[in-house]
Amino acid sequence: MERNALGSYGADSSGLVCGFWFGPEGAKAISAEEARDWLAQPGAHPGFVWLHFNLAMATTERWLATLPLPESFMHTLHTSSRSSRVELEGEALQAVLNDVQFDFSFDAAEISTLWLCLDCRMVISARSRPLRTIDRLRESVRTGALMRSPVALLVRLLSLQAGVLEQIVRDSAEEVDRIEDRLLADRLERRRVNLGSLRRVLVRLQRLLAPEPAALFRLLNRPPEWIAQEDIDDLRESTEEFSAVLSDLTALHERIKLLQEEIAAHMNEQDNRSLFMLTIVTVLALPFNIVAGLLGMNVGGIPLAQHAHGFWIIVTVVAGLTSAAGWWAWRKWRG
Repeated sequence: MERNALGSYGADSSGLVCGFWFGPEGAKAISAEEARDWLAQPGAHPGFVWLHFNLAMATTERWLATLPLPESFMHTLHTSSRSSRVELEGEALQAVLNDVQFDFSFDAAEISTLWLCLDCRMVISARSRPLRTIDRLRESVRTGALMRSPVALLVRLLSLQAGVLEQIVRDSAEEVDRIEDRLLADRLERRRVNLGSLRRVLVRLQRLLAPEPAALFRLLNRPPEWIAQEDIDDLRESTEEFSAVLSDLTALHERIKLLQEEIAAHMNEQDNRSLFMLTIVTVLALPFNIVAGLLGMNVGGIPLAQHAHGFWIIVTVVAGLTSAAGWWAWRKWRG
């Protein structure tokens, strides 16, 4: 789980989950107040800060209002749109990214949003639920990963996000392989429900994440002046990697769709066979029902009622009619 600057779980009174200052010597954990004081002295110290906040706390937005953030970023926190995008607002970059929750279990509802704002001196990120990629990024920084700039931190975040998404695609593909093997072995059971759940998750991921590479490519065409060329190259490489993962996700979604159609056809065939067998049984039982119904009427004039061999005559007639019905059903089956 994500930790704050002091190493404890959750967030402090300002809503800060974790905070780091990045300088020539590496990363150092800082508190929200220390970061605010550092940002209030532009140009006094080298490096940049990364502050990650928990929006589920009531005090978080009030504390964010004390930071030098664009007003549009605070407005973005309340917009209903959750599609991934990266926008240039003045000299700051604003990003809306989507990620899976920390305890993701292939449920479409376990995808949440991450908001970011970064410029040459700070990276501010905020979420309402713990996210897996941010936790991996925090752990990477805590174990000594070097970040030369805010954009480098964004590149690392996108790379980790692509890795998480790639793992989801890999796990989904393995589940689809198992379902396909069961289908070929005619041991399908209730696996169609699993495919529907997987497809909903992949569709939601594709819908939320697909705009992200396009938005990044637009940014790369006209980047801000404070972004170094090396960071632009790394960001372009990360975007291409993310695009490849999205292509794999799209291909897997199409495979699941085709497999669902195959399962539906297989189930329809089984239903048709069951219905045909029921029809055959009904046809074979028809002579018995007709003769039993006629002879069961307590009225006068029932044929062969006084005949010594009437029972066997009726049995022979019924057997003949049943044989004829069976021969007709067999012809239909073979046809």
